Amino acid sequence: MTVGSGYALLAIGFTLIFGVLRRLNLSYGPSIMVGVFFGTFLFLQFQAGWYSVLVATVLGAVIAGAYVERLCFWAIKKGAAVASMVSSFAVWMQLEEAVTIAFPDRTYEFPALGDFELIELGELSVRQEHLIMLGIAALLVFALHQLLFRTRFGLAVRAVSEDPDAALFMGVNTGRVIFLAFILASAIGGVAGYFIMATEEVITPKFGLQATFKGLIAMMLGGMGSVPGAIAGGLLLGVVEKQAEWYAGAVWRDIAAFMLLFVFLIFRPGGLLAQGAAARDLAALRRV
Repeated sequence: MTVGSGYALLAIGFTLIFGVLRRLNLSYGPSIMVGVFFGTFLFLQFQAGWYSVLVATVLGAVIAGAYVERLCFWAIKKGAAVASMVSSFAVWMQLEEAVTIAFPDRTYEFPALGDFELIELGELSVRQEHLIMLGIAALLVFALHQLLFRTRFGLAVRAVSEDPDAALFMGVNTGRVIFLAFILASAIGGVAGYFIMATEEVITPKFGLQATFKGLIAMMLGGMGSVPGAIAGGLLLGVVEKQAEWYAGAVWRDIAAFMLLFVFLIFRPGGLLAQGAAARDLAALRRV
C-alpha cells in the first residue's frame, strides 16, 4: 500500500487533467521524467541536498507540463480530443529523445531520502521511505481536497469539468483554469516522481513510460475523473503488484498490473468510484 501511494499521486495528476479537459495527456509521465532529470542534474553536478533536488524536480515537471499544455491542448481547437492525444504522444517522444541526448547513459544515481532501517512488524518488514511517501501522499490529498472544495479556484475547476460552456457563460476564465490545473497536476506529479525515485535510487529515461502506464492504470482502476477513485486505484495497484512480486517474482509485477486492468475493463469498466464521484460533484454544483 505504501508503494501504491506514489501511483495514487500519479493517477491524481492524470485525473485532474482528464477531469478538466476530458482529454488524455499521454505526455504527463514524460513531463515528470523531465522534472526528475532536472533534480538528477542538480545532484550530479553540485551534490545538492534533498530539498534542492525536490524543488528542481517539481520545477522541471511544471515547466514541461506548461510546455505540453500550450502545445497540445491550448493550441489545438476545442473538440479535437484525438488530435490532442496524438500530439501529446508526439511530445512524449520528443521529451524522451531530448532527455536521452542530454543523459546518454542507461542509468543515473538519484539521491536517497536518507539512510533508514527496515521496520520489522512480525513477519512483515516496511521501508521507512515508503511510510514517508505514504504520509506525503496523504497530506497532498488533504490539501488538494481543501483546494477543490473550499476555494473559488476549486469551484471554478469543478465547474469547467462539469460544463465548460456554462462555466464560460458564468464568467469563469476557462483557459486560465485549465492552465492552472495543468500546473497543479504537474507539481503533484513532480512530488510523486521525486519520492518514487528517492526510494528506487536509480533513474533511467524510461521512467516516463513507467509513470504513464502506472498512472493511467491507477486512474482506470479508480474511475476516470474521480480523485478519490485515483487514490483507491493507486493503492490497489500497489498492493497487487507487491503481492505478485512476493509470490511469483519481480518479473510478474507488471504482468499482474496489466491483468488487473483487463479484469476491471471487462467486469467494471467505469472503475471503483467514478459514478459516485460524478453524482457528488453534480450535487455540489447544484448547491452553489
